[in-house]
Amino acid sequence: MTTFDAEVAERIEANGRNTELRSAAQAFLRASVPPKYSYNFSWLGRPIIQYPQDIVAMQELVWEVQPDLIIEAGIAHGGSLIMYASFLELNAACGGPADARMVGIDIDIRPPNRAAIAAHPMARRITMIEGSSVDPAVVDQVRGIAADRERVLVALDSNHTHEHVLAELGAYAPMTSVGSYCIVFDTLVETLPGDMFPDRPWGPGNNPGTAVQEFLATHPEFEVDHRIEDKLLVTAAPGGYLKRMG
Repeated sequence: MTTFDAEVAERIEANGRNTELRSAAQAFLRASVPPKYSYNFSWLGRPIIQYPQDIVAMQELVWEVQPDLIIEAGIAHGGSLIMYASFLELNAACGGPADARMVGIDIDIRPPNRAAIAAHPMARRITMIEGSSVDPAVVDQVRGIAADRERVLVALDSNHTHEHVLAELGAYAPMTSVGSYCIVFDTLVETLPGDMFPDRPWGPGNNPGTAVQEFLATHPEFEVDHRIEDKLLVTAAPGGYLKRMG
């Protein structure tokens, strides 16, 4: 580790103990959700509904893990699908897996979004599957794709109810390679007021955060990588960066 790397590690650890800084980050998150702050960004021309901090974190993880397959549940406009594919393209250009692939799953891939993704330069690395991410037939299809891959990274960002996310974790977390990550987005719902989601079936007590807590209680092979949250401070996935340890 270089001197600079050591200084970074020390700063991140200090962030985790800095209650004033963490409170300020949480206040920003609470204030930014109602105006849909995370809906305002794009990646290589496609809308991406993510916080910029999580975008940076995912780039770092994809570089660190060097996956030859990324599985994402939840496509929406396709921005994150394109983003992950572009990370794989960059990895390949730097000596990473040349045939790395991206699989995106969504229960409803709207025709304009499908057409835009298919026409994108990153489309050659992307496979889209339309159907529920917890449908056994869809899970079997993805499992077949993952079967001959060495390093698999998973991102879950679809239906945010406890039951659905817990089912996704049961289906896709086992596909995560040892040393890689299964990232569960929007765990922050558990920390926000219930009236922020009046038109959604999820909220405090019923969300990805509660699903992660239940999953971890019986899956010791996964651990929360708190280092990432301490680094980002502003994240849609507090406690949701799960590293497979064994």
